[in-house]
Formats: sequence, structure tokens, C-alpha cells
Amino acid sequence: MRSGARAAVIGAVFAAMVGVAGCGSGESGSTGSKEGADTGAGDEKPVVKKVKTGPPSAAEVKTTAEDFLAAWSAGQTAKAAALTDDDKAATAALTAYRDKAHIGKVTLAAGQRTDRTVPFTVNAQISYGGRQVPWTYESALTVTRDTSTGAAVVDWKPSVVHPKLGAGDALKTGPAGTPPIKAVDRDGAELTAADHPTLKAILDGLRERYGKKAGGTPGVETWISRAKGSKSADETLKVLSKGKAGTLHTTIDAKLQATAEQAVNKRPKASVVAVKPSTGEVLAVANSPAQGFNTAFQGSYAPGSTMKVITSALLIDKGLAGYGKPHPCPKYFSYGGWKFQNDKKFEIKGGRFEQSFARSCNTAFISQAPELADDDLTKEARDVFGIGLNWQTGIASFDGAVPVQTAASKGASLIGQGGVRMNPLNMASVSATVASGTFRQPYLVSPSLDNRTLAKAPRALKPGTRQQLKSLMKLTATAGTAAQAMSGMSGDFGAKTGSAEVDGQKEPNGWFTAYSGDLAAAAVVPAGGHGGDSAGPIVASVLRAG
Repeated sequence: MRSGARAAVIGAVFAAMVGVAGCGSGESGSTGSKEGADTGAGDEKPVVKKVKTGPPSAAEVKTTAEDFLAAWSAGQTAKAAALTDDDKAATAALTAYRDKAHIGKVTLAAGQRTDRTVPFTVNAQISYGGRQVPWTYESALTVTRDTSTGAAVVDWKPSVVHPKLGAGDALKTGPAGTPPIKAVDRDGAELTAADHPTLKAILDGLRERYGKKAGGTPGVETWISRAKGSKSADETLKVLSKGKAGTLHTTIDAKLQATAEQAVNKRPKASVVAVKPSTGEVLAVANSPAQGFNTAFQGSYAPGSTMKVITSALLIDKGLAGYGKPHPCPKYFSYGGWKFQNDKKFEIKGGRFEQSFARSCNTAFISQAPELADDDLTKEARDVFGIGLNWQTGIASFDGAVPVQTAASKGASLIGQGGVRMNPLNMASVSATVASGTFRQPYLVSPSLDNRTLAKAPRALKPGTRQQLKSLMKLTATAGTAAQAMSGMSGDFGAKTGSAEVDGQKEPNGWFTAYSGDLAAAAVVPAGGHGGDSAGPIVASVLRAG
């Protein structure tokens, strides 16, 4: 992936012979009939057309797929586009496929349909600079019913042309605007997508940002040029001729990276980040599934009770709570018109604040909402933990959000719900701030390479507040909700679990953030349930390896 100016190249003839397998004849289009009869001389009732409705039949799906793929492969762009529900968009995409991607020949073979979807194999030939380069990939189309004509047509999406194309994206072939990179870890070991599949999106993002600065020379490629404003970097699909890669030093630790990848791969969907509290260096970042959106850096989820680390700092700073001090943990607490409760409606009679933190008592935190200004939590998150300060990590990242909330949403924000949004990068940084006492913005590439300015929080944790937070997190890791995952740990360590409810989702998202010595990590497992059970083992395995 990479973006930047690329040479526009025009030319190439699009012509092809095609074999389309798995398609038969069928019916499509609308039917018409006359209704009624003559009632008098010269008096004939008008023809009434009946437009077909409902899902296309199996025969219609086969016929439509056959006709569309045959027209596309034969270079009959207008005919192919007319067989879709968006003639204009399809015409533009299929024309660009020929003229901008320089596909000189294409053979399309349909596979076994599933309901209304027909997969197909693309055997293309890229013609550029006197070279003919074969390119094979898989795609699919779906047949739908045109509501105005009743005809069976292809439900047009850019992904029909290539499965990785999104709205506004373009497929291009030519000299790469950005040279390739040879990314290496902190010890000089090369990092490749082949060895570390989950790093692919990150390596693409690093190439986009630092390809020219790393000193390489570009080659010739076929790539996806992302739509303006896209959060994803451009993606190389086929290399026609290799350029010379420039070496880019990263903060990643290859061995810890491998451990992180193994840990998240035990879950269908999970993300983890590990950072070094004393410097802010990102030592590992992994996502499952490996290919796709970089949730670890760009995700935006309610963090649930892991947010109580920041909330506790605020309450301690305000003198509203403290380790060893009595603190209410009732079954319920109403605020702003909402009635809040604890997991399974538990309560701690005559309890202390550290017990409420270790057991993750919601009402113990929400009960303090009346004592707080609406923007107090926002200020604490920003001014002490650096949340939302426009981090410059080296690739695209979401830097957390703790908006000013009122009434019930304000209460929910104190326990990591409401409008609060985080990702594993943010929450790993929160634990790192507790471990070191000072927010150090996480980064993947040294700021000295491009003279960028890292975000700085206005103030450090107060020494007394920091010590209490460490004690709270240590208790949670040894005798609270994080104890099982952190069992066997020694030395200076602490943790906090979290479970965030999501509307329409059966199980909550599981969260876990922790530190051990000079290493902090956080993970999220969407729909994973309790954070101690789902995200906890991921974080603990990374901390033990580090």
C-alpha cells in the first residue's frame, strides 16, 4: 500500500476470449399482458405491464452472470454495464480496468453459485511497458431484481472488479509513486508480511508514509488507489518490476511480535498492542484476522471498565476516593434518569474503594457523578493520559475520545460506556502511563526520521495518585477480576479488566489492560464476554514473553 503522485498511463487494448463455467439459460426481464376485452367498437383498454418482483430465480441468476461476464471479458463495456443496476458506475470502473489498470486480456470463469451470489476466477494479463504479466484472483457478483424494470441485474459494487476495491477506489498500473521499504525491527531483523501476516496493513502504512524518506527507488506495480479521505492506505496487488527498497527502522520487537500474533490467532477476532512505558515505543501490534482493518490502532470501541483506571485517577485527584477509604458499592444507583447496576447486581456492604476497583463495581464510580463537573473526565483523560491529543505514531491511528457528557451519559462515561471510545493502542498507553507516571506518546518510527512532534500531556500523574493506581491495579491482578489471567506474575505489575455492552450484540466486548515492569499491553476481543477470560490471556502471554 502507498499513495502519492503516480504517473498516469493511457493506452492498451482490452480484448479477450472468455470461458464462463457453471452458467445456463434462464429468464430475465419483465413480462407484459393485456387485461380485459373490447367493450365496444374502437374502445380498447390500455396495455398494462406487470413488473416482476421478488428475488431472482436460479435460472435468472445464471443467465445474468453468464451475460455480464461474457460482455466484460469481450471488452463490451456498455453491454456489461447495462446488465447492472448502476450503469454509470459500472461503465467507469470497467473502463478504468482497461485503460488505467492496463488489463489487456481477461478470461472469467464462473464457479458454483450460492443463492444469488456467483463467484468467479479472473485470469488477467497486464500489458504495460512492453511487458505482459499474468494475474489471477478471485471475485464474486450478486444478482438482484431491478425494482423499476423487474429485470435480473448485477448488484453493482466496486468489489465486483476486485474484492478489495471500495467506494471511490481505483485500480491502476504504472510506476509506483512510493518506493518499497525494507522494514526492520529494533534489532535489525527484517519484518515481512510473509513472516508476520498481521503486520501487512502496518507495513503498507509505513511504506505510504516513509517510502520516499527511506531512500529506495520505485518499481512498476498494479495497485488500489484509495478514495480521498480513506483511512486505508493504497495497496499493491501485483508487482510487475521490483524497485529498490529503502531500509526503515521500527520499534517492533520481532520475537514479542510473534508472541502477540500467536495470542490473537486463538480468537476469530482480537487485537493487542504492547508498548514500552519508559519511551512510548510500540513493541508489538497484532490483529485477528490478520488481513484487513488495523483495529489495534484504528478501532473505536467503548472500553468498558478498563476506563476505571482513568476515572480512578480523577476521583483520587479530586479527593472523592482513595485506597483504603470507605466507598459505597450499592446494587443500584440512579443518575440522569438511568438506573445503573453491577454485574449480577452484586453489592459490597461497608466496602472500601480498592474492593470496588478490584471487583469492578459500577455503582461505586457512577455514584460520584453528582460531585463532578461535566468536563472533568475529559480533562483528566486528555491532560494526564494524553487521550485525543493527535498522536503521531508513524501510521494512521485513532487516539481515543472522551467527549464532554451530561446526565446519564456522563455517568456511563465513568465506567467506559456512553461516548467514550478507545482501542488497544490507547489502553496500552493508559497502563504505560500508570507504570511510568508520565504519558509518553506511543510510536512505531522514531520522530527523528521526519522531525514530527509527538503529543505531550500537560501534566504527569501526581505521585500520590500514581501510587494508589498501581496499588489498585496490583490488587486487581492478584485478588480481583484479573487474578486468573495474571497468575504467576511477579515484581511490579498490575491490571484491569473490562466488559463493554454493545447494542444488538449477545456478548459484550472483552477488554484487558496491564503492565509488568517496563512493558504495558492491552487487548480487546469483540463479543468475547468477560475481559478477564477473553482478552486477559492475550495480554498476559505478551507480558510474560516480554
